[in-house]
Amino acid sequence: MYSGTGIYSVQEASRLIGVPGRDIRRWLFGYHYLKTPGEASSRIYMPPLLASELANEDFDEDVLGFRDLLELRFIHEFTQHGVPTQVIRRCLKNATDLYGVSHPMTLPSFKTDGKTIYAEALHEEAKDNSLVDLKSRQSVFKDIIRPSLYVGIVYTADRKHASKWYPGASRNRRSPIVIDPERQFGTPIIEKTGTPTSVIYASYLAEGASPDARAVTARVYDVPPRDVDIAIRFEETLQRPLH
Repeated sequence: MYSGTGIYSVQEASRLIGVPGRDIRRWLFGYHYLKTPGEASSRIYMPPLLASELANEDFDEDVLGFRDLLELRFIHEFTQHGVPTQVIRRCLKNATDLYGVSHPMTLPSFKTDGKTIYAEALHEEAKDNSLVDLKSRQSVFKDIIRPSLYVGIVYTADRKHASKWYPGASRNRRSPIVIDPERQFGTPIIEKTGTPTSVIYASYLAEGASPDARAVTARVYDVPPRDVDIAIRFEETLQRPLH
């Protein structure tokens, strides 16, 4: 039913992309705030920055899809560089209108067009706030949309959507771990065998988390020892608390 979309809880998404769950909820599902502290009548709803792929589906909890996952990585980078939410919102809208897609920041074309789209969003914000320092904010774009953000992302033939992601990949090395919404609902797996990295890690821990445990896990799941090592390191990275 959801093949090709991927399904992630907020907690799972937070671990995979290193973005706090609170931010994921605010950006993808919206939130309320009091314009005047203490006055319930001043309660205002702030809509999400983008519509989730699964917004029209009925789940018992907030969930997101594969493209949501990748788009939130990029939004996080903007916030880390101090870009106001309103500028990000306008940037997303301008890019969505230009490309005609719902998740524009992950597209390869955004690497080249994005600087102009971002500048336009800043100028729109400046109309409402004369204190916006356009020059300094424009100069940080190359630091936000850096090539490493796109490494490991594979696109559909028409290059309008991301189709899979190899977390941990670099320019010179392709990771054996893939997040593919067409397989295992998008959970991280060893690409060759389809074995979830979480299963490999659980087996490793159950066998005593020793060198012998690595070898046993490799034999049981018929996964190359090197891939087992990479899967363990990957899962250990996901266990680290966010700062």
